[in-house]
Amino acid sequence: MDYAKVISEEFSVKELYVSNIITLLDEGNTIPFIARYRKEMHGTMDDQLIRQISEKLTYLRNLDARREEVRNLITEQEKMTDEIASALDSAKTLVEIEDIYRPFRPKRKTRASVAKEKGLEPLANEILEGQTTGELPIELAQKYVDVEKGVETAEDALQGAKDIIAENVSDDAEVRKRVRNLVYMNGTLNSVAADADKESVYEMYYAFSQPINKMAGHRVLAVNRGEKEEFLKVSIEVDRSKPLNSIAMLYVNGNTPCAQAVREACEDSYDRLIFPSIEREIRNDLTDSADEDAIKLFGTNLRQLLLQPPIKGKVAIGLDPGYRTGCKLAVVDETGKVLDTAVIYPTHSAAQIEASKQTLKKMIAKYGVQIIAIGNGTASKETEMFTASVLADIPQKVSYMVVSEAGASVYSASKLAAEEMPDFDLTLRSAVSIARRLQDPLAELVKIEPKAIGVGQYQHDMPQKRLEEALDGVVEDCVNNVGADLNTASPSLLSHISGLSSTVCKNIVAYREANGSFSSRGELKKVPKLGPKAYEQCAGFLRVPDSKNPLDNTGVHPESYGAAEKVLEHFGFTAKDAAGGIPTLSSLATAKELEKLSSELNVGVPTLSDIVKELSKPGRDPRDELPPPLLRTDVLEMKDLKEGMVLKGTVRNVIDFGAFIDIGVHQDGLVHVSQICDKFIKHPSEVLSVGDVVNVKVLSVDLNKKRIGLTMKGLDNK
Repeated sequence: MDYAKVISEEFSVKELYVSNIITLLDEGNTIPFIARYRKEMHGTMDDQLIRQISEKLTYLRNLDARREEVRNLITEQEKMTDEIASALDSAKTLVEIEDIYRPFRPKRKTRASVAKEKGLEPLANEILEGQTTGELPIELAQKYVDVEKGVETAEDALQGAKDIIAENVSDDAEVRKRVRNLVYMNGTLNSVAADADKESVYEMYYAFSQPINKMAGHRVLAVNRGEKEEFLKVSIEVDRSKPLNSIAMLYVNGNTPCAQAVREACEDSYDRLIFPSIEREIRNDLTDSADEDAIKLFGTNLRQLLLQPPIKGKVAIGLDPGYRTGCKLAVVDETGKVLDTAVIYPTHSAAQIEASKQTLKKMIAKYGVQIIAIGNGTASKETEMFTASVLADIPQKVSYMVVSEAGASVYSASKLAAEEMPDFDLTLRSAVSIARRLQDPLAELVKIEPKAIGVGQYQHDMPQKRLEEALDGVVEDCVNNVGADLNTASPSLLSHISGLSSTVCKNIVAYREANGSFSSRGELKKVPKLGPKAYEQCAGFLRVPDSKNPLDNTGVHPESYGAAEKVLEHFGFTAKDAAGGIPTLSSLATAKELEKLSSELNVGVPTLSDIVKELSKPGRDPRDELPPPLLRTDVLEMKDLKEGMVLKGTVRNVIDFGAFIDIGVHQDGLVHVSQICDKFIKHPSEVLSVGDVVNVKVLSVDLNKKRIGLTMKGLDNK
């Protein structure tokens, strides 16, 4: 298979670019490195598209491997024909290849195999050939009666022959293809209640029916879960006359007695063998497609969450709410170092609430706290109200934000957390993590297994290996997009940097501890087991702010330092000028100038453009260009909400049917996809991203079910 041609057609990109990407991947280059430092070779594709191309390449190579495996298996049986070989060559999916292999697959004992053992296969062939004559199948069957073989009557022989025909029809790749398409285009997926009197979250699916080709992914996953939990019975239904007519066109010839026997065998084949198998296949296909969509959405949400703007240079308090065991409190400095911890009891007696207030006030005053992060778990609302009352009672200007604590407990109990904070118990580690999440979401969230972060739908139902691969790719892209400070990055953060193995990450930290801070990128070459290839892949993503060479604190790759120096020289600047940034460089480096420089230096325009961007603002953080997170100083309760109220909120999760918005009342509100904007959109992600700050209007409030309906229509959300 010409992989480059197939992939270029699917993704509508130049074949040369795809061919270059395949070569780069096969040479051991990472996707972040290819995306950032080999732009001329792929036409400036982003890391997400390159990752999709990489995944498609893997699929096609696996497809070819299975194609050859099946070819060998059929050849070993000495049943390979030119027709089968041609069909294998033209098969474009694994399903097509498996359909071709189906007749040759070793089978367990079946009605057809038993009939063949009784010598009835010739009778089956006679009946198929006898469709154009007036012969009676029962008379043809008479000569196959053999009591010793277990064929006691002509009827037994005829039934055995029909069983053989039924299995042959079922194994026919063309039949399966036609039936699969007909069922997919005309069938419906139905679900009914296993017990109509039993209450569950699946009640909307107790009498549900929808065309298969219109099933939304989230409905497929909801129905699957309802079936798994035994609340639903699920089936696919289709008017059987259409697939039966399609099969008859291939196998039934005329209206003779033999033709009628073949028709009966085809009906049996469809009801007993083909439809149950196709039903399983289609449901598996629906699930696979829904899984992929859900994984893609999870990845999109995770990317947006990881790239939330950090709140830099501020001392923070993290509050991990709780009732019985109290609220755990941790103060961290601007770099995330723990300064102090405490446990307060803002939900207990009046005396304890007052003591808790005094503790929080003292901490704020003593350490110059500017922001407070409150976990959104149990007792979050009470803790938020308590915090707001404290902030209203002090002279210092302090804001707070409720942050998702999804995965905080997983992290606090991990080996990594124990190594980082050996002197603190699990609950205090959670408070530290919550504070750091507000200061730098990316640096903190990379310590947690991505699927535990909680910005998807049905993530526990996904194929876990595929989910982990996709989410790890998102984390890798995000970390390398931002870059990392070589002298402060944790092993967790370093482990996602292009080209670095876990062993090399540990060696970097060990080298740092033994020799002090790195003074340059070049010093990386002294780290044990960090060879030339690893250095090439990682160097551009690691920053050394205090290096003598200002380029070490940019995204300019060491291989392009010569080009960067010539760019500076061309515009009348020096490397020293670049240390503080050269804002005017972007306006000087016009497209015309870059084209001229490109031919002079033999360096591509995309690379030169990136160099100019980095020299204009060394050490820049792409997250700084995003709108800041919404910080609060006051608090609302759900009972305070009234229909028509307009509030500001933060998008917490985007799902297939809408988005959940944090409006500061502990319970997130739902903006249904139909309420996001006036124009029609297929998916909420077309308009909304995790972390967006939006204006919403309250549509409905259900205190009993704790549901809030919101709309964005008619509001200014540009």
